[in-house]
Amino acid sequence: MGDDSEWLKLPVDQKCEHKLWKARLSGYEEALKIFQKIKDEKSPEWSKYLGLIKKFVTDSNAVVQLKGLEAALVYVENAHVAGKTTGEVVSGVVSKVFNQPKAKAKELGIEICLMYIEIEKGESVQEELLKGLDNKNPKIIVACTETLRKALSEFGSKIILLKPIIKVLPKLFESRDKAVRDEAKLIAVEIYRWIRDALRHPLQNINSVQLKELEEEWVKLPTGAPKPSRFLRSQQELEAKLEQQQSAGGDAEGGGDDGDEAPQIDAYELLEAVEILSKLPKDFYDKIEAKKWQERKEALESVEVLVKNPKLEAGDYADLVKALKKVVGKDTNVMLVALAAKCLTGLAVGLRKKFGQYAGHVVPTILEKFKEKKPQVVQALQEAIDAIFLTTTLQNISEDVLAVMDNKNPTIKQQTSLFIARSFRHCTASTLPKSLLKPFCAALLKHISDSAPEVRDAAFEALGTALKVVGEKAVNPFLADVDKLKLDKIKECSEKVELVHGKKAGSTAEKKDSKPIPGRAAASGAAGDKDTKDVSVPKPGPLKKAPTTKAGGPPKKGKTAAPGGSTNTGTKSKKVLETKEIVEPELSIEVCEEKASAVLPPTCIQLLDSSNWKERLACMEEFQKAVELMERTEMPCQALVRMLAKKPGWKETNFQVMQMKLHIVALVAQKGNFSKTSAQIVLDGLVDKIGDVKCGNNAKEALTAIAEACMLPWTAEQVMSMAFLQKNPKNQSETLNWLSNAIKEFGFSGLNVKAFISNVKTALAATNPAVRTSAITLLGVMYLYVGPSLRMFFEDEKPALLSQIDAEFEKMQGQRPPTPTRGISKHSTSGTDEGEDGDEPDDGGNDVVDLLPRVEISDKVTSELVSKIGDKNWKIRKEGLDEVAGIINEAKFIQPNIGELPTALKGRLNDSNKILVQQTLNILQQLAVAMGPNIKQHVKNLGIPIITVLGDSKNNVRAAALATVNAWAEQTGMKEWLEGEDLSEELKKENPFLRQELLGWLAEKLPTLRSTPTDLILCVPHLYSCLEDRNGDVRKKAQDALPFFMMHLGYEKMAKATGKLKPTSKDQVLAMLEKAKANMPSKPAAPAKTMSKPMGGSAPAKCQPTPAPVEDSVSSTLEAKPDLKKAKAPGVSSKAKSAQGKKVASKTTIKEDDDKSGPIFIVVPNGKEQRMRDEKGLKVLKWNFTTPRDEYIEQLKTQMSSCVAKWLQDEMFHSEFQHHNKALAVMVDHLESEKEGVIGCLDLILKWLTLRFFDTNTSVLMKALEYLKLLFTLLSDEEYHLTENEASSFIPYLILKVGEPKDVIRKDVRAILNRMCLVYPASKMFPFIMEGTKSKNSKQRAECLEELGCLVESYGMNVCQPTPGKALKEIAIHIGDRDNAVRNAALNTIVTVYNVHGDQVFKLIGNLSEKDMSMLEERIKRSAKRLSAVPVKQAEEKPQRTQNINSNANMLRKGPAEDMSSKLNQARSMSGHPEASQMVRREFQLDLDEIENDNGTVRCEMPELVQHKLDDIFEPVLIPEPKIRAVSPHFDDMHSNTASTINFIISQVASGDINTSIQALTQIDEVLRQEDKAEAMSGHIDQFLIATFMQLRLIYSTHMADEKLDKDEIIKLYSCIIGNMISLFQIESLAREASTGVLKDLMHGLITLMLDSRIEDLEEGQQVIRSVNLLVVKVLEKSDQTNILSALLVLLQDSLLATATSPKYSELVMKCLWRMVRLLPDTINSINLDRILLDIHIFMKVFPKEKLKQCKSEFPIRTLKTLLHTLCKLKGPKILDHLTMIDNKNESELEAHLCRMMKHSMDQSGSKSDKETEKGASRIDEKSSKAKVNDFLAEIFKKIGSKENTKEGLAELYEYKKKYSDADIEPFLKNSSQFFQSYVERGLRVIEMEREGKGRIPTSTGISSQMEVTCVPTPTSTVSSIGNTNGEEVGPSVYLERLKILRQRCGLDNTKQDDRPPLTSLLSKPAIPPVASSTDMLHSKLSQLRESREQHQHSDLDSSQTHSSGTITSSSSTTNIDDLKKRLERIKSSRK
Repeated sequence: MGDDSEWLKLPVDQKCEHKLWKARLSGYEEALKIFQKIKDEKSPEWSKYLGLIKKFVTDSNAVVQLKGLEAALVYVENAHVAGKTTGEVVSGVVSKVFNQPKAKAKELGIEICLMYIEIEKGESVQEELLKGLDNKNPKIIVACTETLRKALSEFGSKIILLKPIIKVLPKLFESRDKAVRDEAKLIAVEIYRWIRDALRHPLQNINSVQLKELEEEWVKLPTGAPKPSRFLRSQQELEAKLEQQQSAGGDAEGGGDDGDEAPQIDAYELLEAVEILSKLPKDFYDKIEAKKWQERKEALESVEVLVKNPKLEAGDYADLVKALKKVVGKDTNVMLVALAAKCLTGLAVGLRKKFGQYAGHVVPTILEKFKEKKPQVVQALQEAIDAIFLTTTLQNISEDVLAVMDNKNPTIKQQTSLFIARSFRHCTASTLPKSLLKPFCAALLKHISDSAPEVRDAAFEALGTALKVVGEKAVNPFLADVDKLKLDKIKECSEKVELVHGKKAGSTAEKKDSKPIPGRAAASGAAGDKDTKDVSVPKPGPLKKAPTTKAGGPPKKGKTAAPGGSTNTGTKSKKVLETKEIVEPELSIEVCEEKASAVLPPTCIQLLDSSNWKERLACMEEFQKAVELMERTEMPCQALVRMLAKKPGWKETNFQVMQMKLHIVALVAQKGNFSKTSAQIVLDGLVDKIGDVKCGNNAKEALTAIAEACMLPWTAEQVMSMAFLQKNPKNQSETLNWLSNAIKEFGFSGLNVKAFISNVKTALAATNPAVRTSAITLLGVMYLYVGPSLRMFFEDEKPALLSQIDAEFEKMQGQRPPTPTRGISKHSTSGTDEGEDGDEPDDGGNDVVDLLPRVEISDKVTSELVSKIGDKNWKIRKEGLDEVAGIINEAKFIQPNIGELPTALKGRLNDSNKILVQQTLNILQQLAVAMGPNIKQHVKNLGIPIITVLGDSKNNVRAAALATVNAWAEQTGMKEWLEGEDLSEELKKENPFLRQELLGWLAEKLPTLRSTPTDLILCVPHLYSCLEDRNGDVRKKAQDALPFFMMHLGYEKMAKATGKLKPTSKDQVLAMLEKAKANMPSKPAAPAKTMSKPMGGSAPAKCQPTPAPVEDSVSSTLEAKPDLKKAKAPGVSSKAKSAQGKKVASKTTIKEDDDKSGPIFIVVPNGKEQRMRDEKGLKVLKWNFTTPRDEYIEQLKTQMSSCVAKWLQDEMFHSEFQHHNKALAVMVDHLESEKEGVIGCLDLILKWLTLRFFDTNTSVLMKALEYLKLLFTLLSDEEYHLTENEASSFIPYLILKVGEPKDVIRKDVRAILNRMCLVYPASKMFPFIMEGTKSKNSKQRAECLEELGCLVESYGMNVCQPTPGKALKEIAIHIGDRDNAVRNAALNTIVTVYNVHGDQVFKLIGNLSEKDMSMLEERIKRSAKRLSAVPVKQAEEKPQRTQNINSNANMLRKGPAEDMSSKLNQARSMSGHPEASQMVRREFQLDLDEIENDNGTVRCEMPELVQHKLDDIFEPVLIPEPKIRAVSPHFDDMHSNTASTINFIISQVASGDINTSIQALTQIDEVLRQEDKAEAMSGHIDQFLIATFMQLRLIYSTHMADEKLDKDEIIKLYSCIIGNMISLFQIESLAREASTGVLKDLMHGLITLMLDSRIEDLEEGQQVIRSVNLLVVKVLEKSDQTNILSALLVLLQDSLLATATSPKYSELVMKCLWRMVRLLPDTINSINLDRILLDIHIFMKVFPKEKLKQCKSEFPIRTLKTLLHTLCKLKGPKILDHLTMIDNKNESELEAHLCRMMKHSMDQSGSKSDKETEKGASRIDEKSSKAKVNDFLAEIFKKIGSKENTKEGLAELYEYKKKYSDADIEPFLKNSSQFFQSYVERGLRVIEMEREGKGRIPTSTGISSQMEVTCVPTPTSTVSSIGNTNGEEVGPSVYLERLKILRQRCGLDNTKQDDRPPLTSLLSKPAIPPVASSTDMLHSKLSQLRESREQHQHSDLDSSQTHSSGTITSSSSTTNIDDLKKRLERIKSSRK
């Protein structure tokens, strides 16, 4: 017993796990008792047993297991957590319980399974049971089948998925075990109970005996629809309700449910899809075209067999459908037509929705074929078109059907009407909206008056069906003109239809519904209910009303009868009467007189035509009194107005009488039943008087009254046509003005825009400006209602007019059309109209689109064009696409029928040539705009393929596809895209690009939709797989889209869909769903729709209730029942409001007074700093998100709690926006009084404001922006400096708002950005704004680009971060943007930079496409013209902003030190005059280079020179007090004026005067030698190199030939140039800036110089050539490798082409290329291979192999081969991927050559060829015996390497190099470090200087000062540098010298020219830095000159210095004019 006692003491859960069976039994018993006692399903006690339940059911002891099963059952029934155990417990039951012999165990097992289903775990249970069916043990199979049967019987087919069970049924029937077969039979019978005949097809192949048995059982089943007897937990309430109803004997609602229930499973769903396309006979397409009908029949029969498969696999059926359509349409054999129709029926039935894309092509053909009389053909066609209708929607085929309605053939008309009737039966009130019903009713109404009775009957049936489906209320407005007999007939048909639907149609409906989509039948069922309600309620009204309205006779009777019945119907009938207008015949003048005399005093009629005006006036007064007293019913309007029109009528000369007359007309129109007949009598007269000064207003009043009586559309049309028949322009303009006002008063509904537009166009062309102005005003008013599409009608107007129209439209933008005040008073008395008016705006919108005259282009889409588009040759394909684009462009607006174009274009979307894909996308974009909403019908066949393109690997193709999809979606709405499986199929593809783009698109579109098709659920499984995609971007996009899917599908559906995921995935996805649930946005509210395009009617006014959020339930009632809108909405919202009011009040009133008195922001010492530290240390979340998640909001709340008043915080984080507004108002009030607090909490305030940017409420946003403006003004006044943390957590979100659609908001945001620059450096703002340009929102891109332009304009180029080059390249990308505004903004920004920075912009922006570059150049030209007019004004404006910054920067506080310095630097850079550089226009520069190179003869006319008084210039200049300091810190200032100064100095480099050039070069050298200054040259390198090679050219062509010139001067100039260049090319960052073209010219210049024999003759010539050699090596090594390689290839090509060049030249170019080849292994990764291969391709195109072989030398071909070989060796097969820039690879042998090489290199290793390359090179390079030389050189290098002998070694090397000038020491240097190489080179140069230095300026040696400082090992490094970097003191004499140089340069020092020492003597003294840091002097001098220039702008002559410079230094010195004359003389002489 000892054992027993042990386990007895254990707790229950441990007993359950005990190894003793008794212990376990006891444990289970106790557990059972515990489970029965626990009342709370969420009790923690349950969790203890979570892991044990599986053991309960799988116990090895049978007795114990029974008890365990009992306990487990109770657990599952009551525990909240039981669901978690489903999988393991059910699998335990299947494997360990169902095989037990005890029946009790099996029963309990089944009960447990069913209980799990009850607690919503049906899917998991079913999954385990289906697995059990694969078990080998028949007992288990039987038990699992039985469980499934019971589950189905109890829970119904909604819960138990039948498809997987039906799949395994045939297998069960084949089992060897009888028990299994019997159980299979039972479950088959049970399934049949639920889905009836849908089960027949899946079981058709089982044993015939079994099938017969089944049939017998099936027959016995009761016919009633089954009902579930057991419900899920969530449905328990429903169960209770059902029981109550049954006990009450009523079963109504249950029946309703069943209706829903029965067709739930669709046989189609249970079928396996069959693939038939591959099974078509091979010769099918040939046979179907055969001439013999028998062959065609064979082909069709083969298809017929295939399409009998009830479910077909999706695929591309376009060709098959096309072939069948052709047979139906054109085959002469009617039997084949019927057969083809059957095939189409089969396809439509088998493909269902997937056939929808072909429906549009086939429907018109079938309808037109109804002209056939044979019954079997007609029947086949009917079946086909009915089947096809079920695959698409009425909307999609409506165009085609309506087009056929006008056919003359009665049979076609009859069959089309019948088809419409059948189609309507499938529709519901929602799928048959007013917009769709309207055109159908109009067409059918024509048919009911047709001469053929069968056509009439068919039309009646269709109209009756429509009446039945949507109810009388919707149809009656269209039947207003139908007489009573016909109306009765329609109603009669309508009643019959109901019968058909209920009984006769019951069977047909059932048949059809077994095929169509499961949802469709349910929907129609639901609709059926709705319809019956709709019809039953208002029926009595309309029935009474209808007869009375059409009772002929005078209109009075109709009116009196109307108010019968309920109020509702009364008002409704009034509305119908209004729309129907009053008709009366025209009466003769006698009748009129008789009627008038009955109601007017006799004197009145007599005096009407009296000649005395006073009598006429008295008569009018009597007339007026009489009219005022008359009753509406007895007023003969026509008679009265005829009397008024009687002589003198409208020719009345007295204005008082006339005014009275017009007033009476208005009275009659208002008080009487005024008809159009009466109106016709007076309108002409009114229009004639409308322009009269005195009577005009009365005429307008009368017109308005008539418009109210006869409807504005009709009146307006009449008045406009009359006005434009008149010649008086005053009348025309006043008519237009009247109309503008009338539209505002009446609204726009019903107006015929087309008719107006022709009149408006006439008015716009009028000569009188008043008429034009009125017309433009009218257009402005129309724009309010019609929107931007109105402009399309006027695109061909003159640009000036168009700009006026645009300006008017601009004014109207953002405004809402006013609420109509007239024309609605009579209709809006009841709530019923509200619904109709609510729809009207939509109709208005559609009408406008319908107005556009659309062109039919199908005839232009010829088969030739289609075959062109599909041609094998891409050029022909491109031609075809160009033609299509041309056709669409020309047509502008097109009809939806575009022939075979969709199929052709679809093929091009997967073209191998990406350019064609992009072109196709552009065409599709055009197509969407041109076709408008009609593009809907092409969504399936063309839209979905565009989505496929989103998966393209190229970024630009994806962007184009996205733009196209958006353009389509804009026209079609989203419904078409989301319907069907197409979108989910796309998402299923595992292409990361496709997935992320598509999900991103859905995330953008879904939030804007109010409802989505149910098919959206099909995307969910794929969305889940995207959440776990390998690609991070896909995962992110999927997470972003998740909340929006949930918003439409609901959490429940989404969570249910996770059932099929793996357990690990499921948990992750569920966690994400929980997260998304918290962020789930609410659906957009219903009224927003009418607000967005208020086109007229009273809707807009009523749709603007208080913006208080109404509960969801309310909004849904608003949607569902428009009738109640008016009645309920305001009440509910006010109730909601008061409730909130109470809630808030109850909270706050208690402590209100003392609460709100204190400060709202509490200053916490160091609070902000602490928060920043926390964020840096990642203790809190970094403020960075795409949409704010809950955790961010919570974090901000927590942070605010310490420093924001509690009550304010409650307001700030309230869920209602009114409270946010309140909080902002409080913050504005306290802004001034609590500056400290605001600054202390600034980071939190800004973060809270970023949250407000994500609110949808505009009023909060406006308030927030208002507050921000005030806040930043305060901060700048307080001289506060924004911290990095504050900036980075605020600016990006502010920039998002710059893309808002509302103008006001954008302006505010821009204003805030502007103010922010005062508290945060513009250079740091720049990257944030730059980031904003990458947005998908085009408005945001455009605004950001404009802001960047403003920053550059205000703060100069320094704001461009990280470098101007990078920034401008980014900006330039947008020149090619698809959005016009973005393009303009980018162009304007770059033009701004151009104005600040000159031509250099072109270099900075890099390579642009030709189109973009031409746009930019054009824009720059235009801006040049504009700017030349306003430079002075700009100069005045700019310094203001500068100054502001400056003062601000000096007094910063609280900013980190680094920020201050950058800010100060920036401020300092601003203190120069950036605008100076703008003053020089290129037109005024003298391009000497061009003149010198031009060999034509030019007649130079000397300009007339203006003589100025120059005395004041020669005043002595005061020398400043010398201050002791290091070299010019003013060079820092160069940053402000860098551009101008450097431009100026560079321009002097190319000067014709050698001294000027040398001085300029010396200054540049000084800049280049100082590390910190060299940066200043960035951006000027090309300019400098151009100037340099111009100078080289000048020396070569002019100076060398000039006998008079001292050659020493030339040598000096050469050495300056070369020294400068060596310095430049040692700075790698600068060297890389040189572009290809410039490098080409430079290399050309240098090589020419090396070959110049004249230099060799000079005594120092050799030295120059050696330096050039060294320079060339530097250029090859340091410049951008792609550019230099490209330049050399072009040079080689040019040298081989030019016959004049020496072979030596080509050889040197090739040597350079070999050098580059040797460098390739190190540089290959930095080279743009595509470009190099393009250059080689062009070279090989010009020089094919044969041509190269003809060259005298073999080297060119070897060079090329070596280059290609090396590239191949380095890149391997990948090199073939780099041929992308070559358009036509066949033009050269490059590709073939590369392929050959690749093959060759595969066969043998590349080492051999490598050696050969070197051999080839060395053979040319080395002339001395190799072995000796190598030993000798090795010895020398050893010496150089040792410390002691380094000098000796260098000397020996120098001697050796002198002796063997062409010796190559490169191999020895190549293996050493960069440092050692430069050390050796420098050492050699120093020795060279020592031995040959003859007072040559040190620059010529090319030693950079920077090198001297770093190069410690050489004792020679003491050579002093020009730059004077050592900071010795500089004496006044140096300044004096500098000043003299400057004076001489500026032409001041004319008096003492002889005393001045020659320049050379200055330059040759290295101790005194010549012109060192003379820039400061230069600045002051330049500013003086600038002032003098502003005074004498017209004397601007000194072009010799300003050539290509940014600033103009103007000098009036006579010497300079002489200089200019000399130079021009030189040019002339060189011409001769």
